[in-house]
Amino acid sequence: MKVISDAAELQPGPRPVCAAIGVFDGVHLGHQHVLRQTISDAARHQAVSAVVTFDRHPNAVVAPANVPPLIYPLAKKLEVIASFGVEAAYVIRFDKAFSQISGEEFVRGLARDFKRMASLCVGDGFMFGARRSGNVALLQKLGGELGFTLHALRDVELDGQSVSSTRIRDAVRAGDFALAGRMLGRPHALCGSVIHGDHLGRKFGFPTANLDITGLLVPLTGVYAAEAHVGATHWRAAVNIGHRPTIHSADPQLHVEAHLLDFDGDLYGQALELVFLKKLREEKKFPTTEALKAQIAWDIQQARNIRAPTGAEPSVQG
Repeated sequence: MKVISDAAELQPGPRPVCAAIGVFDGVHLGHQHVLRQTISDAARHQAVSAVVTFDRHPNAVVAPANVPPLIYPLAKKLEVIASFGVEAAYVIRFDKAFSQISGEEFVRGLARDFKRMASLCVGDGFMFGARRSGNVALLQKLGGELGFTLHALRDVELDGQSVSSTRIRDAVRAGDFALAGRMLGRPHALCGSVIHGDHLGRKFGFPTANLDITGLLVPLTGVYAAEAHVGATHWRAAVNIGHRPTIHSADPQLHVEAHLLDFDGDLYGQALELVFLKKLREEKKFPTTEALKAQIAWDIQQARNIRAPTGAEPSVQG
């Protein structure tokens, strides 16, 4: 999939463009419905299929006190979108200047830069532009004028409720990874880059990969059995999410630390995904570091013995 930062970079040549617009956080079942409609339109019109999305959640600029944690970082979101066969992704830098563009000005600019837009696909509640000046009614009006067909798709429902990024966040916070996975159409995963920690795990004899979780949706604190994915390779893992109460720290920030069973190597800077299988216990403070080490050894054995649910990846190592 071609990723561009300026609509004019698409250069579709003689082909028209069929586009989908949205935040697409999680690329859940509802988003997938929009993507499939876009791809179907592109096949029918012999057009380029393109997704228009943003480098951050718009609230980061327009409502910074109300920014939801992201289900996926940008790189993972684009990876999943590409897996559906979309040809191009236009990633808009959502800054203050962009936030002040009206909905109509945005769509007219998009149509101009894409040269010829055959169709546009959004959710039926989609609102956009400065002061939310753009909506489905505006898109219908502009479609008639600029010559594109509008698809405003209704929400996909699961168990009688709409699938949404908000509902997925609620499920993850409640520890219902199965429900989150059903709404995503794939197992829920916490995805981030491996960063340097303070190497406490290695000092204890249990080296861990520390995840950069800045701005990301993180499950509740505790110790979990998980699958750790690095590219196409998988390992079973014991994961601690918490503040490490046994270790005295002047900065008790939240940490996500994964011990990959039977792994020996360097993961710094690589993308790591954690698919949570089961919560093993709550985080707690131990009287001594020796007691903590003994508990970690037990946690690792428990993680090794947990059976992956039916339909999970069968190629877990360790």
